Formats: sequence, C-alpha cells, structure tokens
Amino acid sequence: MAAQPKETLERVLQLLGFQTTVEEHRIDDGILLDVKTEDAGRLIGRQGQTLADLQYITNRLLFQQDTAAPKVMVDVGGYRAQAREALVKRARDAAEKVRRWGDPVELEPMNAFDRRVVHQALRDDPDIETHSVEVDGSDKKAILLRPKH
Repeated sequence: MAAQPKETLERVLQLLGFQTTVEEHRIDDGILLDVKTEDAGRLIGRQGQTLADLQYITNRLLFQQDTAAPKVMVDVGGYRAQAREALVKRARDAAEKVRRWGDPVELEPMNAFDRRVVHQALRDDPDIETHSVEVDGSDKKAILLRPKH
C-alpha cells in the first residue's frame, strides 16, 4: 500500500488533540508537510525538539506502510525554514573564521537533520571541509570545520 504522508500526519496530530491543516509540497529530496495551527509553539517545542520528534514518528509510520516512501520534512509555520537560514548563516560565518585564521572551528552539538544542513551548505566550498564529531555526554554530534589541505 502506498504511503500517504499528509493523511498520516493529519491523523497523528488529530489523535494528539491538535486542530491543524496540513499542506503538502514536493521538495528536492522528498515531501514537505507544512502544518498550520494556532498552537504552533507546543508543536515546535523547545529548540524545535517536538517538531523533530513529530517528523521522526511520521517518517517511521510511512516507512512501515511502504519501505519506498519518500522522506518527509515536517514544518510548522515556517519554523524550519527560518531555523535553516540561521543555521546556514552560522555555518558560513564559521567557515569565514576558518578561512581567515586557519584554525578549526567547532559548531555546537546538533541533531542529524541540522548536521546535514550544515554539511550541504558547505560541501561546495573549495577551502573548507566538515566532519561530524562525537560529543562526550551527548547523543548529538558537533561539526568540526577545518581548512582543506
């Protein structure tokens, strides 16, 4: 049975007691489900953690229905788009420091989704390489930027 991303997320949100509308958009590497709600703060959570969990659960449910289901990104009121822009700016600022001083720069620990955004933002930079590194006492990894040799 083919996965139905929009319907799956709507059902999860309904079961959680949220009044929402969900818009589905095709993006480069899958589907964006944009949630509209009066209760955006509760759905986003602290530092986007609830939103990340909701996205994870939605993708797991879709994969259970269809192992070929496209990857889904869940956003609430443009939160991810704004957070992504801020993250890309921080990554580029850090790359500029590496370029200027020649010393490695380590970004704060982040989840896999955010690390992927940083790696993609800097992958075509001819002077900078990025590596995910373990952080003691955390399940998140940091990104280390250093000059390419």
